[in-house]
Amino acid sequence: MAEVATFATSDQLLIVIDPAARRTDAESVRIAKDVLSAGAATKVCLPEGPEEFARVLARRGSRRPVLVGDDRALMRAVSLLHRQRELAGCALSMVPVGGGLSLAGALGVPTGAVAAARAVLDGVVRRMDLLVDDSDGVVLGALRIPSLPPMRGAPPVDQEDAVTASSSSGSGSGFGFGSGSGSVPASWLRTCQSLVRTLVPVRPSREPLAGVTRLAPARLRVEVDGVTLVDLDQPVEGISVTPGASGFAEVEVRPVSVGAEASPLYARGRTVTVSGADFRYRADAVVSGPVRTRTWVVREGAWGLTLPAVG
Repeated sequence: MAEVATFATSDQLLIVIDPAARRTDAESVRIAKDVLSAGAATKVCLPEGPEEFARVLARRGSRRPVLVGDDRALMRAVSLLHRQRELAGCALSMVPVGGGLSLAGALGVPTGAVAAARAVLDGVVRRMDLLVDDSDGVVLGALRIPSLPPMRGAPPVDQEDAVTASSSSGSGSGFGFGSGSGSVPASWLRTCQSLVRTLVPVRPSREPLAGVTRLAPARLRVEVDGVTLVDLDQPVEGISVTPGASGFAEVEVRPVSVGAEASPLYARGRTVTVSGADFRYRADAVVSGPVRTRTWVVREGAWGLTLPAVG
């Protein structure tokens, strides 16, 4: 792991650069590093694997961690700090660089390297709610059941590349760490695919996408704070749970329409339990399961993220 430190001050930034970000957009990485180094004392770390990444965070001292990477970099950092029970006392900052940045954008992080780096320097830490499940997994942005296929343009993420709450050794890094020589051709392929998507306009089509499997309705029981919102006798097309405000989760259940179109069911609560036949779920970009039951609890203000100051 390479480390580069500038002049020392009492408020130093620990810049942790995701290997995938260096491969996919080295120019944005350079810009972010230059802006941050010009505005604060910095120590730059280039971890080459999940174990090095964990050691970097563990040895951060009083430095403020700044992640330069994609959504999976942020997810991995939050998951790791949560498992170490250090999330409440360690505010994170982020400069989004890479393929999947939808979560960062939804959380309010600027997606441009310069704007994001300036927000790190001049922004404010905002406390955010977190969904924590009974296996110690975390959800920052959105939980989907069943696990839907990734949106077009998003990097594929599966269980082999997922952030897991039970392992920090890197069997699934979620931080873009490659393994062996196979990562180089894969990065070139992603670069070519990105270039094609940029140059060739996508024509809207009303026909179903080829190769996309239609998900069968699921029979699941959904309980919010102990009250049953939908039971096993009502098949559902999908369930979404998102951290809301003031310690409550927003729950939406879309029942299967039989004849007349069924209206979605909504609820707010602090605890959400889903049970029934084996099901998979997508927590942010990570697919987990199958499981027969899972409970998520809202942790109010559980983590902090530096965002642009308002006004």
